[in-house]
Amino acid sequence: MMISTACEALRAGKCLELRYDGFSRTVEVHAVGFTKDSNAIMRVWQVAGGSHSGERTGWKIMRLDETFSAHLTEEASHAPRHGYKRGDKAMESIRCQL
Repeated sequence: MMISTACEALRAGKCLELRYDGFSRTVEVHAVGFTKDSNAIMRVWQVAGGSHSGERTGWKIMRLDETFSAHLTEEASHAPRHGYKRGDKAMESIRCQL
């Protein structure tokens, strides 16, 4: 998935529907950036879908290079979710954020 798609969802206030780690998921993007190892990541609140941990909703960090078939939905994002903080410490540099 491209960084521009994740940032577009954030700016538009829309949810992203994607395939990640073998599951369909719907997420609200809160921040997009890079780790110290230059991996593109996004901090999201998952609103629906599956996960290996069994947690169907909640905070997730997802690597963009492991995300497939992402597209904006018409579903409005309810971001920012409780607990969100600007300047995500998991990101060495931030491309876009709420």
